[in-house]
Amino acid sequence: MIKIVETTGKTTEDAVAAALRQLRQISPEITEADVDVELLERARSGFLGIGSSPAKVRVTYDMQPLESAKIFLSGLLEHIGVEALVDGEVNEEGTVALNVSGDNMGVVIGRRGDTLDALQYITSIVVNRTEKEHIRVTVDTENYRKKREESLQALARKVAARVLKYKKNVTLEPMNANERRVIHSTLQGMRGITTYSMGNEPNRRVVVATAGARGPKTRGGRGGSQTRQTETREQRPAQTQRTAEPPKAAAIPSVEMEWK
Repeated sequence: MIKIVETTGKTTEDAVAAALRQLRQISPEITEADVDVELLERARSGFLGIGSSPAKVRVTYDMQPLESAKIFLSGLLEHIGVEALVDGEVNEEGTVALNVSGDNMGVVIGRRGDTLDALQYITSIVVNRTEKEHIRVTVDTENYRKKREESLQALARKVAARVLKYKKNVTLEPMNANERRVIHSTLQGMRGITTYSMGNEPNRRVVVATAGARGPKTRGGRGGSQTRQTETREQRPAQTQRTAEPPKAAAIPSVEMEWK
C-alpha cells in the first residue's frame, strides 16, 4: 500500500521532518531512508519578509504488506465501533497472520465465523491491491480458527461413526469451503466412509456416506438421460456400486457443533 503525504516547512528539511512525523503515526520506525521525497516548491525568503513562502514536499512511503494489513484492519474495526488491538506477523510460509484482541470478540467472530471471514476477505483484497504476487492473509481472534477446526474434526468423526453404525448417509449443515475441506480431509482414507459436496453456495453441504455411495443425480443431455452432478475438487465419492440417493438435508436432524 502506498502512503503519500504533502507537507510544508520553512526549509525543505523542515517539510520532510513534518512528513516523517505524520508517517511515524503509522509506523514508528520510519526513517528518511525509507521514503521517496519530491520537492514541489522551494522556500522563498522574499524581501524583508514580503513575498516569502514555505517549502513544500511530497513524501511517498511504500508500506509492507503486514503494515498495510494492520493499519487497514485497525481502521475498519474502529469504523464499525469495535475497540480492539490488531497484531500480526509474517510466518514462515509468507502468510500475513493477523490477530485481533480485546473485549467482546464474539462480535468480531460472528455467527460460525462469518464476520471474521468477511474481515479476512476484505483485508486480503486491500493488501493485494498493489502487490505483484498474491499474499495470503489470515485474521483470527482468541484462537477461534484452531478451535473451530478441532470442533469440525470431532463432528466429522462422530458423524462417520453414525454412518458406519446405521449404514445411512448424513448430510451436514451448510458450510463454507474451508470448513468443508476440514471435513473431507479428516475423513479421507477412513475405511468404509466417503464424502462429497452437494448444493450451491452459500448452502453447499457435505454428505458423509458409506463407501461406494453415489452422489445426487440430475437430469441433463438432449435425451433427458440421468447424469451425475458435477462435483467440486474437494473430494469425489467412490464409484463402485449404485445405491439410493442420500436423504434430503431437511429430513436429517442438525448435528452441527457450535464453538463456544
